[in-house]
Amino acid sequence: MSVADDSTDDHGHHLPAVEDWPKGFGEASWWPFITAIGAAGFYIGAALYVLGRGDNALVGPMVGPAVFVASAFGFLTGLYGWVYHAFVKAYWSDDGHGSSALRWGMILFLGTEIATFGAGFTYYFFIRAGSQWVDAASAVPDGFLGALVVANTAILVVSSFTLHFAHVALRKGNRSRFLGLLVATLVLGVVFIAGQVYEYYEFIVHEGFSLSGGLFESAFFGLTGLHGLHVTLGAVLIGILTVRALKGQYTAERHTSVSTVSMYWHFVDAVWIFLVVVLYAGAVV
Repeated sequence: MSVADDSTDDHGHHLPAVEDWPKGFGEASWWPFITAIGAAGFYIGAALYVLGRGDNALVGPMVGPAVFVASAFGFLTGLYGWVYHAFVKAYWSDDGHGSSALRWGMILFLGTEIATFGAGFTYYFFIRAGSQWVDAASAVPDGFLGALVVANTAILVVSSFTLHFAHVALRKGNRSRFLGLLVATLVLGVVFIAGQVYEYYEFIVHEGFSLSGGLFESAFFGLTGLHGLHVTLGAVLIGILTVRALKGQYTAERHTSVSTVSMYWHFVDAVWIFLVVVLYAGAVV
């Protein structure tokens, strides 16, 4: 992600990764590489966790969790640098510079996310088509598609509307409405995350429904956990938008990061609806 001007003298901001690196590639940033390595580490950590279980474990039981935690640190660090370089630096250096490129970058990123979730859903459809599905489906706990799932779905859908109309209000120059709806979106996102954590608690502690239970459990926690990670990341991004909005950094002409974060949030909303239809409703039908 490039910016027009690497100077920081006028505003005193710390600007990570604005140097020309690798040499000869222009205004290149190495933060996306750190972010990608951290994201890959999630999968490596999960694989090592599986390999560390059982009587014939190939690695120690704590190797997988340690790799996962280290990867999370690397992912969040890379994401911070990337977002700062792409949006905060771009705000001070140029009015709207590269906005089209950033939006297309988000579209390409969402394309990779579709592939990631697609792999998870392919696994789920594979086990559903297998002969072991009858036994796997018997593990579905009581109240699987209950009031909590319905409420969480409604919350996430409403949050997409509040973020959309916040963006509309900003483009119309209504700053107070923009701020109010943006804060409402953030609150709804946090409530959704809390609802999913509570659902996990109920399933694991009271129902004995856990990741190590079997085929369906691994598919359920894999897909919903991956989605929960994306919602958490989205809530962090919306939090950053809120802080910047309170500082008056967005106007009707300057709103690229609001646009790209909105695209991301609508994506996780759509994935959740698909999850509810395929995973929750599909398991009890």
